[in-house]
Amino acid sequence: MRHGRRDGPDLAVETTLVLRTVFRQPLRQTEGLVGSLLALMGLDLPVPDHTTLSRRARTLAMPPHARTAIGPVHLLVDSTGVKLSGPGERLVEKHDAQRRWAWRKLHLGVDAETGTIVASTLTGKEVDDAAELGLLLEQIDAPHTAVIADGAYDQDHVYDTVAQHSAGAAVVVPPRATAVPSSLAETHPTQRDRHLQAIAERGRMGWQRASGYNARAGAEGAMSRYKRIIGDTLRSHARSAQKVEARIAVNVLNRMFDLGRPESVRAA
Repeated sequence: MRHGRRDGPDLAVETTLVLRTVFRQPLRQTEGLVGSLLALMGLDLPVPDHTTLSRRARTLAMPPHARTAIGPVHLLVDSTGVKLSGPGERLVEKHDAQRRWAWRKLHLGVDAETGTIVASTLTGKEVDDAAELGLLLEQIDAPHTAVIADGAYDQDHVYDTVAQHSAGAAVVVPPRATAVPSSLAETHPTQRDRHLQAIAERGRMGWQRASGYNARAGAEGAMSRYKRIIGDTLRSHARSAQKVEARIAVNVLNRMFDLGRPESVRAA
């Protein structure tokens, strides 16, 4: 086991960053953890030092999120805020001062069939949720049967973006309370027009049950798992490293979720 190596393969860097994410440790402590593990296994392998990890995390190429299911995707889309860590937290705690947290927005696409996260992006807090939908869809090669999202995605270009990726895919987004039908609603109703008609006939709760909107709870569950297992704070300071950190965190969460998933078999 050798410390202080200034370079190394991407796999070594990624594996070390994965352990950092799992155990929620700073880079220096993660370097020591990896060194201890290698010593216990009797392996004389170089350990990337914390400065190398910090530098390489900014440019590490991450593969797309793997999808275990086969066939079209029933996609659930949502976003959540994650805080930024940095110098000063100890002083804030010591002096009991109030602090305005800086934060980023994590956008996730969840496969409704498996519950795994199949697409993700990390943006500034000022970025509109609907603006990231196209980038999420581009990460998924399979066609979509439906895209379900909350009212923040009630925008015309959302329907167009989904249609460009998967013609015929259903877009299940609750229209705003002030929404009105389009001018062609009587002759050539859009999906949004049909949602408005269904709400007028059944009420919003009835529309949610009939449209399948309640499946969006799967995205909220993925958000909850992320914050309970991974945490609600990004440890990296550079924007590029934060994106790599979020991508690694999603891969870790998916792996844990797959390992804990029971294999159900229908009894004869």
